[in-house]
Order: sequence, then C-alpha cells, then structure tokens
Amino acid sequence: MGILERRIRQKENMRTNILSVALQLVKDEGWQSLSIRKIADAIEYSVPVIYDHFENKEAILFELSMDGFRLLERTLEKNKKKYPDPQQQLRAHAEAYWNFAFKNPEYYQLMYGLGMPCSGAGKIKPEFNVFRDYIGQAIEKIVKEKKSTDDETCFKIYAFWSVLHGLISIVMMRCSDIDDSTMNKKVMDDTVEAFIKNL
Repeated sequence: MGILERRIRQKENMRTNILSVALQLVKDEGWQSLSIRKIADAIEYSVPVIYDHFENKEAILFELSMDGFRLLERTLEKNKKKYPDPQQQLRAHAEAYWNFAFKNPEYYQLMYGLGMPCSGAGKIKPEFNVFRDYIGQAIEKIVKEKKSTDDETCFKIYAFWSVLHGLISIVMMRCSDIDDSTMNKKVMDDTVEAFIKNL
C-alpha cells in the first residue's frame, strides 16, 4: 500500500471513528449535549483534528442522518424483495419504520427533527423521502385498479406517512406518561389495516 492510499484510509478511519463516537455520546447524553469538544475529548485528539474532517457540528449531524437513512433503506429494500404483494409490502414497510424508530431513536430524532432541528438545513436531502418513496410504490400498485388520480394517490401516500410518523412522535415525545408499548403498537397495526382497507 502506497503512502497516498494509507493516508486516504487513515482519513476514512478517522471520519468513521468521529461519527461512531458522536453517536455513542448522543446515546449516552442526548443530541443537545453533543459538541465538537466532547467528541475530541472522547477520541483523545485536539479539536482542530475534528475540523480537519468535518466543517462543523452540523456537518457531523448531517452525515449521521445520512447513515440513519441508509440503514432504514436497507430494511425497506429487503421488504420490497421479500413481499411481492403490495399490501403485504405496505404492512412490512410500516412495521419496519416503527421498529427502526424505536430501535434507533437517536437516528430517527435526527433524521426527522423530532425534538430538535433537522440536520442539513438548506441542503437537498433526497434521502429524507426514502420512506415516502417505498410506501408510495406499494400504495400506487394498490390504488391502480381503482383508477385514482395522481393527486389522490399523493394524498394517500402523505396521509399514511403522517399517521405513522405522528404515532411514533407521540410515543417518543411522551414516553413518561405512555407506558404500554404493546397498546401503542396495536394502535399502529390497527391504523395500518384500516388504511389499507380504505385505499
């Protein structure tokens, strides 16, 4: 391995390490407490080393949100291949979205600005629509036979996403006074079934 390749690999390893440490700090202390100084202290490097790899904290948050979207998309892509029937696909996507949110709350909060500003303000982030795109494909197949207009289909896609995101947000933001996660999941399952039935 040449010197240039070694430097590139070291730089990539350092970026990965910074992101990994940042995410761990968030899991331990929350998004609001994350700072460049804390990241530098945790990896035992000086603050300028962090700035060699990321312009600012916002750039770190943006990169972490991209990691979250990629993680979610991998699951949705598996569902698409596993379930050829669009109704089964839609159910599986809803389940995956719900599970992703609660297995990865730090990612979910950052990706959708839940309790904090969305990262990457002003940047084009097509990844934000990854879930919309997957449920959109399934919903379009389901409503095709009913000859729905494009506007009606678009409304149904956003309504479905809004309901799921709303339920997740309520549970996440009010976890202190909502104890029964089974009941919350049942609300989600029943809502998805009713939605599919009425498509």
